[in-house]
Amino acid sequence: MKKKLSSIDWLLFFGIVPILAAGLVTMSSFGSKSSYFGRQLIWIAVAFAIFFLCSLVDFRFLKRTRVLVTFFAIICTVLLSLFVVGHVSKGAQSWFRVGFFSIEPSDPAQIVLILMLAKYFSRRHIEIRNIRHILTSGAYSLVICALILIQPDFGGAIIIFFIWFGMVLVSGISRKHVLLVLVVGAITFAGLWGYALRPYQKDRIKTFINPLADVHGAGYNAYQSTIAVGSGQVLGKGVGYGTQSKLNFLPEYRTDFIFAAYSEEWGFVGAMLLFACYGIVIWRILANALTGSSNFETLYGLGVAIFLATHFIVNVGMNIGLLPVTGVTIPFMSYGGSHLVTEFTALGILMGMRRYQRQSHQIL
Repeated sequence: MKKKLSSIDWLLFFGIVPILAAGLVTMSSFGSKSSYFGRQLIWIAVAFAIFFLCSLVDFRFLKRTRVLVTFFAIICTVLLSLFVVGHVSKGAQSWFRVGFFSIEPSDPAQIVLILMLAKYFSRRHIEIRNIRHILTSGAYSLVICALILIQPDFGGAIIIFFIWFGMVLVSGISRKHVLLVLVVGAITFAGLWGYALRPYQKDRIKTFINPLADVHGAGYNAYQSTIAVGSGQVLGKGVGYGTQSKLNFLPEYRTDFIFAAYSEEWGFVGAMLLFACYGIVIWRILANALTGSSNFETLYGLGVAIFLATHFIVNVGMNIGLLPVTGVTIPFMSYGGSHLVTEFTALGILMGMRRYQRQSHQIL
């Protein structure tokens, strides 16, 4: 057991711990009587257990096409079942209610997609520049993206798109073909904008892209979060003294806008320390990916880095008013069990792959 646990990247693990602590402190700093803090502790314990269990598994069986196709079919079936037995929350039918807890299947779907794309691209490294590989990999992603989008969960759909797009870029596919796909998408959108979308639909898109243009309506959350971040200044107001959260001006300060609540209390210096921790985590994921025993492990690790980095960038961007509010959580810090378990499962699989990594990269 000791030998198996020695494969764990402890620098990666301990880089996450301060982020978890920052989230817990922010959740509990306003003396709330809610059970968020206690529930999050339970989820962290569960996530740790899954992380260490996954690190003991030899994941070379995931290279089998039949295994991954089975996982893909299962997750698509689960996403479909949401429309029958799913719980509606905030206008989206994205959750399964299990007692006091809720489970969001779009989170594990992102890991299944990373595995599928890693498998697909690892077997086609010689002919990867053929445009059909963009279309085929895009079809896998589109199935999951569509099932998430119609819930509707636009934030989850955005993450799926960026996972696909990021893995396409790192797989070696021709940049000309990628550019062609983007140009076609832009032309299609321009056509819809000019001839199909009605004025009220255009207004909704404008507000989504620039929420601060309507601070009393759709942009209220983004506006309050930017005030919270800015009011923290250099050193912050101190733990428990964040007025935006304490006076309930800042909504969802334990989940979507926990970064804004944290920044108000800890200021610019605290935000930079938090960014440094995320930097360590991404760096260690990339380092482990580059020593994978084959293309599959390398592409999987790169996919996990893209997955976490996208969550981080989108969440911080919407907290400071630079990106639309999409409901995307910040990794390891936001309240919630589904995303936390998914993140640690993804890293646990990477640690399991680390057990049989090689010092020099081998082409599959």
